[in-house]
Amino acid sequence: MRHCLLACLLLFACTDSADDGDNGATADGELAPLPAPGKSDGQFHAGLPTNMSSSRTDVWKVTAQWEDTNTTAAKAAGMAWPANSGLNWDQKFSKWVASLEWTPGVDGYSTTVKITTPFGKTLPSPELECAETALWLRISFAAWYGLPLQFEALDDHGKTVYFGHFGVRSQQGAAVGFPEFAMKYKDYSGNGVPAVWPHDATLRTRIVHGGDDNQQELAEGATFGQYMDELHLNKRVGYFTLLALDYLGSANLADSANTYNLNPEALRSGDILLERWQKNGIGHTLVVKDVTPLDGATFDVALISGSMPRRQGQKASGSSAKSYFTGEYTGGPGTNDEGDAYAKLGGGLKRFRVAKVRNGFWTNTWMTGDEANWINSTDYTAIAARPARFETLLGEVPPAQKKTELLAQIADARHHLSQYPASCAAREQREQAFRDLYDVESTLSGKSASQVDAEQRTLEDYVFGQLDYDKSKTCCWDSSTAAMHDIIMAAAEADKAAADAAMVCTAPIVFSAQSDGYAKWSNYAAAHGMAGAWKSYTDDEGCGAKGITTDSVASAQATPFCELTPPPQN
Repeated sequence: MRHCLLACLLLFACTDSADDGDNGATADGELAPLPAPGKSDGQFHAGLPTNMSSSRTDVWKVTAQWEDTNTTAAKAAGMAWPANSGLNWDQKFSKWVASLEWTPGVDGYSTTVKITTPFGKTLPSPELECAETALWLRISFAAWYGLPLQFEALDDHGKTVYFGHFGVRSQQGAAVGFPEFAMKYKDYSGNGVPAVWPHDATLRTRIVHGGDDNQQELAEGATFGQYMDELHLNKRVGYFTLLALDYLGSANLADSANTYNLNPEALRSGDILLERWQKNGIGHTLVVKDVTPLDGATFDVALISGSMPRRQGQKASGSSAKSYFTGEYTGGPGTNDEGDAYAKLGGGLKRFRVAKVRNGFWTNTWMTGDEANWINSTDYTAIAARPARFETLLGEVPPAQKKTELLAQIADARHHLSQYPASCAAREQREQAFRDLYDVESTLSGKSASQVDAEQRTLEDYVFGQLDYDKSKTCCWDSSTAAMHDIIMAAAEADKAAADAAMVCTAPIVFSAQSDGYAKWSNYAAAHGMAGAWKSYTDDEGCGAKGITTDSVASAQATPFCELTPPPQN
């Protein structure tokens, strides 16, 4: 299991905003996906009328269509394609995502991408949640090239709200509480790239809500509004994107009104992979970055994904990427703890729908020729078969290389825990990597799981033992810190030293909510002059486990601690 390496919010309505009233905060609640799988999953899903009066709410003017290949704009050279490429704009979006250059992350540890723009600017990847990363990429590309865009969601009254080039609207007109973008904000994109980049001082102060917004890749304390001000000449796009990311999330990307299920063989850069393990709530969104052909009919894949707390889009490749495609959360066979079939939860490989003009409406559909790649959202047999198909399509790396990749995954998970010790996703990622490592080592050298554990396990693997996400409120605590990790490990080292002195072995206490909360660690911090470094618990996700008193520690496959480290002998 993994949860967006800390996980992504399903949705977020910015009710905590301190902005000046144009943030949509007057909307009454969260924006949910449209109901009933299959209801909106046909080839043509009509949205807003094309003749609506949107001159006051427009974010950008539509000057191109996704199918264009022979217009002057379509024949021009672009960020990742030559002149007269013959590609339509959806294919160009794929080329652009594939072209993004890998680069070291600002954390000095991970690998991320550089973002190129049509204006000759290159920026480091912003720090976003996982669904935010996918939405931001698609919105930016559509806005740069004047392409129609339409995302749909439901408000808490069951009415459809539309986010797109026309602003934020309902069937009745401009959505209440949202700005008239064309009237309020500037667009400097009409006359080419200016010699001096224009700035919007107010936009640069705006944040994306639902957690910390620190775009340290630009400067410590910079906001996503500042990032968007640097990315877009059309400042309306910056304000609009902030709102879209506040109100839309992974469940809206799983919604068949906005994306559609894709056959494994059709996989390409720019597609998205969704993990869904529950009907409502958080999920994980990954963007397909690279698809590299290997020998025969197989290929290798690299993914990028944000996280909560927000991070730069982080690379996953090789066996790590394959594990996402072949896991049960991406719509595979089986059921979750509530008995819901994974195939019915909306996970798996998706492609963005494109908005086309049809019968007087902006209609979300797919590109000509893509119908053969579409899987109906109620074809649960075909959906559940995809992970097994990816097991075959995604090439196997040699066992020695796979071992290296798995050890790197374990190190990545430990590093994440050193920054966010409450992370349940990192614990699960580490344990999945260990399970895979057991198989690889058995093939390479015949080693047993206990022998692998003796070589590779550390004390912290037991201190940060795996928790049952749905039954552990610690998993909702996204704002834990590196200083807290140091306190937790110092307490564990002290416990081990005391046990060694007594010539006994005691398994470490798993960092989790106990009957007295987190008193063990807060008391240790207070007793050692570190009380100020310990943070009180906060439910940062609004998840269902927030009311649980004592966390549930998952069944461990690791060799018991005291079998690996017996007590000292006299």
